[in-house]
Amino acid sequence: MKITYFGHACFFIETAKARLIIDPFLTGNPQAPVKATEVQCDFILVSHGHDDHMGDALSLSKHCGATIISNYELAEYFAAQGGKAHGMNPGGSFNFPFGRVNLTIAHHSSSLNAGLHPLYMGVPCGFVVRADGKTIYHTGDTGLFLDMQLIGRAGIDLAMLPIGDNYTMGPDDALTALDFLKPKVAVPMHYNTWPIIAQDGAEFARRAAQAGHKVQTLAPGASLEF
Repeated sequence: MKITYFGHACFFIETAKARLIIDPFLTGNPQAPVKATEVQCDFILVSHGHDDHMGDALSLSKHCGATIISNYELAEYFAAQGGKAHGMNPGGSFNFPFGRVNLTIAHHSSSLNAGLHPLYMGVPCGFVVRADGKTIYHTGDTGLFLDMQLIGRAGIDLAMLPIGDNYTMGPDDALTALDFLKPKVAVPMHYNTWPIIAQDGAEFARRAAQAGHKVQTLAPGASLEF
């Protein structure tokens, strides 16, 4: 399995049977190393209904014929606009051609057009993906929550978790999340896209190592194979 970081919370995952992209925010993403038109994928996983996570999902679905996997409300929203979608909700799992996906809870919000008349986009979520004999966990945008201990019991090979603070966990809570999850390796995300979520990824990795955790920071465009 090969994981490539596309900046912010977006990852491109190549399994033996399919290409997945999680939270495809490429257009307008100052970190993105590729354009949305350069991406070919089979499945699109969207954690919640904010522009910096679902941004290119619909266009990729139409261009690639890819199926969007998301919460039920988001799936219906995409399907109504001509996208292919498979709706789920936290606690549910489903077997796809590449492997099994389980939606987890995430403590965040999920809407479009925030303001006087926001459009509700269902509950935010994370993803546990089992493929090629590996288990990866993309937390989505979330604060720390105690049930991460239960998620960790699955045996996480790779965890992708936010450290940006302000909108999500910051470095301190992310370190506690590592204690709960006990992944073999973790990759920080959702930081340094804008000044309000600026963090030192190398310092986070150093602190994690002191606590007995392996953290590998990835520059946008860099990959990890395992």
